[in-house]
This record gives sequence, C-alpha cells and structure tokens, in this order.
Amino acid sequence: MRVNLFDFDLPPERIALRPAEPRDAARLLIVRPHASPRFEDRAILDLPDQLALGDVLVVNDTWVIRAGLFGVRARGKTSARIEATLMRREGEALWRAFARPAKRLSEGDVICFGAANSMESGAESLDAEVVSKGDDGDVLLKFALCGVALDKAIERIGQMPLPPYILSRRPADDKDTQDYQTLFAKKRGAVAAPTASLHFTPRLIAGLAARGVLIQRVTLHVGAGTFLPVRAEDTADHKMHAEWGEVSEAAANALNHARRCGGRIAAAGTTSLRILESAARPDGVFAAFAGETSIFITPGYKIKAADVLLTNFHLPRSTLFMLAAAFSGIETMRAAYTHAIAENYRFYSYGDACLLFPAAAENRA
Repeated sequence: MRVNLFDFDLPPERIALRPAEPRDAARLLIVRPHASPRFEDRAILDLPDQLALGDVLVVNDTWVIRAGLFGVRARGKTSARIEATLMRREGEALWRAFARPAKRLSEGDVICFGAANSMESGAESLDAEVVSKGDDGDVLLKFALCGVALDKAIERIGQMPLPPYILSRRPADDKDTQDYQTLFAKKRGAVAAPTASLHFTPRLIAGLAARGVLIQRVTLHVGAGTFLPVRAEDTADHKMHAEWGEVSEAAANALNHARRCGGRIAAAGTTSLRILESAARPDGVFAAFAGETSIFITPGYKIKAADVLLTNFHLPRSTLFMLAAAFSGIETMRAAYTHAIAENYRFYSYGDACLLFPAAAENRA
C-alpha cells in the first residue's frame, strides 16, 4: 500500500507541548465508521459511557526509563557534545541508541555522559564505549556499569525521552518526569510512553469500575522507533522495529473468559493492541506470550484481538496512523483527522484522544 495515503498536513499549533490539566480534561473524538454522524466530540471522562458491564480495558504497564543522555566525546585534543537516546537493551552493559550527531562518533570512542547536560567537576558521570555504528544514526554502546547498577545510573543522570516534535520546541524538565509516565507504569523498559494511557486518573478509573469495566494489564516496552516516519514508498518495503512484550497466562485467561461471556476487549493504545495481536491465535483466542514482536498492522490486516481502540492522534506516515486506519478504515481515519484539525483537537503524545470502533472487514482496506 502506498505510504503517501497516510500523509496529511498538521498546523504546528495543533501539536501539544504539555498534557491537559488535569490529565482527564483531555478531549475525546468518538469514531464510529458506520454511524451517522461518524464523529462525536466528547471528553475523556465520557469514556466509561462508551463501554459496558463485562467489557475489559487492556492497558500497557510499561515504565518509561530516563533514556535521554547527554555527554562529551573526547578524542585527543578535540571533543564533541553528544546526545543519545537509548532504544533497546542488547546485554547487561549494552544498549542500542540513537546518537546525535552520529557523524562525530567512531568505533572505539568513549562518551562521558553526565546529569542534565552538566559536566561540572565532581558531578556524577557514566562512560560508554562506541562498539559499532549503524546506518541510521544508531550506535551500540557498552557502558562501564552493567545490570542493576547501570539501570540506577541511567535513572540518576538521564532525562525523560520526550518525542522529537516536543524536544525541538522545548527541553524536557522535571514536570515531564510525572507527565510522561502513566498511572499504570510498573515494569521498567520503555523509551517512549504508551500515550493513550496518559489520560487516566483515579477519577476516570473509578468511573470505569462503576460501569463494571474491568482493567487488565499487559506489557510492551515501547521503543524509540515508534516516532519514526515510514520512509519507504510502499508499506511492503518497511521494516518494523522489534519491541519486547508479554501477555501473562492469567491475562490471556481473563480476556478469553470475558469474550466467552459476551464482553468486548478495548485496547488502551496501539501498543496494547500490538501485543494483544501478537498473543492472539487466528481464531481470536489468546495465549500467553513473552518475547519480541515486530508486528506491522496496516489496512487489510484482520484484527482479532480488540473490539474498541482508544488512541491518541498520530504523526503522518507513521505506523501508528496506519494501525488506526487498519482498525477503522483509511477513509474514515483521514476524515476523522480532518475533523479533529478543524475542531482544534490537540495532537500527538501530550494531545487528545480518539475512541475507535471497527470498520467492517471489507471496508478496512
């Protein structure tokens, strides 16, 4: 499928640089492909009204680590400022990372990372050697620490890894430490937030409980590749990034039981949907799953694992927008985004949300 079908123009002022205050003050666009009207402007606090007794809301309990690192590469009498965003752990002391500017790095270079872009004398630092370089600005770093000691050092000196479209307009700060972490965060490993769940508050969860909606947790450690646009001209030529995830046996059993009792599965976010699809058999029955998944969902894919999808508004030409189009139909989603722009919805990670209902299978492509 041609990638330009998923392109659109977004006015820069529609990009949210901070979340709504409070979190559950965000807006909610309800998208029903076969209803009239297709679009309904609501608020995120209206989410419980759209679900029913026995439905299950599936959330991603990944914890975003402080994956943004600042450092200095010294080589002889020359030095260079280096920014690195950790992408994927590849060993006890090894991390794959995006480096900027990568052209100033060579294999064997040592980068001295420091807290908050500060390299004052006496400040804590963390050294890493460049083991190898990739073709897209990525490097493999071997740190001087390993295991839990490395994890703790990264948490002390790193910053929250905000998306490039935010960092290009303001730096991360202490407020983002809370804002860019969901209420469900438990298992450390993500380098990007599962943003649909950023809207949840105790008040919203209480509303869901009063409605009889159950919450079930799964895990997908979101990678930095989630922000990358698809550069290929055709989706068939795009290589999807791999992410580690898990659906426990208990979670699979609970979801299967809900389905047998007539309940719907509502996925909170594209990350929840992707790990659910990775754990679902062709007949839609869930099984325990733990491992990496690089599932790429585009129009034409038959979605088995969810009946409703809560998600934010995504970047043009992104795999996330393609997944939304696979769920509700590409024509419907293009129209929904046009409506959202006209109605001043806030886009991307800190923006508003939409609640998607499925298109008929023959209309999703």
